[in-house]
Parts: sequence; structure tokens; C-alpha cells
Amino acid sequence: MLVISIKKADYIGDYQIKFTFSDGVERLIDFSGFLISAKNPMTKKYLDKQLFGKFTIEYGDIIWNDYEMCFPIWDLHEGKI
Repeated sequence: MLVISIKKADYIGDYQIKFTFSDGVERLIDFSGFLISAKNPMTKKYLDKQLFGKFTIEYGDIIWNDYEMCFPIWDLHEGKI
């Protein structure tokens, strides 16, 4: 089984991030719909674009503020959140 990881994530602007995965697949994902419809205040706070842009890549996964917000890698690889 192929293990997929995020090799690179570039913040494009607004709520868009361009991902490059370990298998060479690239995806541009817009998180705006997810953030706008979120009910959890811990997630809603990432509507602040400066805060949203402060993600890190750790162990091949994208995270915000020590796993306060994260997404399944396979979903990102498939282009959905």
C-alpha cells in the first residue's frame, strides 16, 4: 500500500492552499466553504486569514496550532474536505 504524505503546501491567498503530495499529485484546495459552515468556534477562528496562513507540515500532514485543526491526508489528496 502506498503511503501518501504532503511534501509541500503553499498558501495562495484567501483560504486556498496548493498541495504537492509525495506521489507528485498537486491539488489546489479552497477551505472557505468548510470554514464558513463550521460550527465549532475553534475552527471558525481560522476565518482570520492571518491565522489560517500559519499552518505547518509535520510528519507529512498539515496542521494548525498543534493539531487544533487538521484534515485526513487522503481527503486532501482527492481534493475534498
